[in-house]
Amino acid sequence: MTETTEMPQTRPARGRHLPLIAIAAVAAVGALTLRDQLDFEALAAHREALIALRDANYAGAALGFMLAYVAIVAFSLPGATVATLAGGFLFGVFPGVLFNVTAATLGAVLIFLAARWGLGDRLAARLDASEGRVAALREGLRENELSVLFLIRLVPAVPFFVANLLPALVGVSAGRFAFTTFFGIMPGALVYTWVGAGLGEVFARGERPDLGIVFEPQVLGPLLGLAALAALPIVLRTLRRRR
Repeated sequence: MTETTEMPQTRPARGRHLPLIAIAAVAAVGALTLRDQLDFEALAAHREALIALRDANYAGAALGFMLAYVAIVAFSLPGATVATLAGGFLFGVFPGVLFNVTAATLGAVLIFLAARWGLGDRLAARLDASEGRVAALREGLRENELSVLFLIRLVPAVPFFVANLLPALVGVSAGRFAFTTFFGIMPGALVYTWVGAGLGEVFARGERPDLGIVFEPQVLGPLLGLAALAALPIVLRTLRRRR
């Protein structure tokens, strides 16, 4: 009886790592082979073909664009910023920003689910069973979960890939992750989609877009303001505890 109960436990544990292994393998291959295929120069070189494809079949082009964007995010391939610019260039600020945010969220959810299925449940269980500072940190995250999730999306310094993995490893629910990802990345996505919508003039001048615009005071200021608003509940809870 002992042997029959142990076998089903080991097989699923091994299989749980397959999605993460596949993502890591595709990401490694993509970093080596697609770096020059998914950059701004490639977008500039194929802009006329992309516009012709969009004009011939708008719905098909929108669906194909979103599927490609989902794959880029889910497999952590290079070119996410260029894809966001392409969304604005091909479909305008709206619905381009909606296509960008929806596709990025779907891709983020896929990698989140793969990480949680492979590692997240075990790590979350260990955190729950731990004591001392680790337990306090986990409890603090649970009390401020929405605020923390919004913060890591709104602050430009947090890499998108890291913001996809960390919530999975500490037991965040998929629903909250998807909600905060969709609305948390929207301000930044709107900025880059707006830049992409003006690429026609940039292409005509033979220049490159200013991707550092997100760090300009007039853009970074509102983003940091939103981040401060998201952090406000954490500050208020901390002050109440001290009182």
